[in-house]
Amino acid sequence: MSLAGGSSPGRSLAGAPAPIPWEERPSGSGALLWRSSRNPIIGRHQLPGSNSIFNSAVVSFEDRFAGVFRVDDTARVMNLHAGRSADGIGWEIDPEPIAFRPADERVRELQAHFDHAYDPRVTWLEDRYYVTWCIGYHGPTIGIGYTYDFRTFHQLEHAFLPANRNGVLFPRRIGSAYAMLSRPSDLGHTPFGDIFYSESPDLVHWGRHRHVMGTIPWTWQSTKVGAGPVPIETDAGWLLIYHGVLTSANGFVYSMGAALLDLDRPWRVIARGHDYLLSPQVDYEQVGDVPNVVFPCAALVDRASDRLTVYYGGADTVVGMAHGHLSEILASLTGA
Repeated sequence: MSLAGGSSPGRSLAGAPAPIPWEERPSGSGALLWRSSRNPIIGRHQLPGSNSIFNSAVVSFEDRFAGVFRVDDTARVMNLHAGRSADGIGWEIDPEPIAFRPADERVRELQAHFDHAYDPRVTWLEDRYYVTWCIGYHGPTIGIGYTYDFRTFHQLEHAFLPANRNGVLFPRRIGSAYAMLSRPSDLGHTPFGDIFYSESPDLVHWGRHRHVMGTIPWTWQSTKVGAGPVPIETDAGWLLIYHGVLTSANGFVYSMGAALLDLDRPWRVIARGHDYLLSPQVDYEQVGDVPNVVFPCAALVDRASDRLTVYYGGADTVVGMAHGHLSEILASLTGA
């Protein structure tokens, strides 16, 4: 199966891209996705005053890597911090939160009301890196901003009314429109949730909302589902890595799975994995501020070597990595 397609998440502005972090599959394992032996690659106390660092977005940038990180401080305020890395494993994260510059005067009205910022995604789109995140504005909704250098960030209008979470931009226009996946929700911990698709002519006005997919009873994704990393374009369709949640006797359990969306109509699901790719089974995923969480937010792709590296939050406390072969995950969905 061909892996060709448009630009993968994290296209560089300049310079040859750095090799993505990688480890071979452990001997004797048949897993489609396997954990890095270096996990967790970012600990909860990496910054002075941080309670936890997790659910963060990483991209290739020039000949290095850059990212936007969720940092909850010891007052339990949720905010976004920029970071940089030579190898995608060891990270220098700015100690101060990102100070978004308003794209216009009306955005200042939004900035006057700040509750929280969390769970970012980052995508290279046309000529810059766009950041989407869950932002508090009379409830959770989707913030949008952009940067060219991961030093200076600009904020646009919020995409949707509250309540909404897991806003993930596509890395190119669909037809003539920008496109985003999101999960309409409620003001709390959301014991429900389906993935929806929305279009925009200008990244400000959003409409043409379409249902993409919902839950599957009595499975690892029976309570809610939400988009994870930026969709990956392949000849077979858009590969979507997403999280699914079940409600156990001990609370929510977050796992990671995959689906394939139509290239031209991404609200149409071509295929969807029956089994999870990764579920909370090791200590840093099972024990933390929120136990039993594997929450994917970013993916790096090396098409030439057929390698995929996923960054995910563990137990709402730390950041982990997992590796897999893109062709194998696609074959699990298409039978090719």
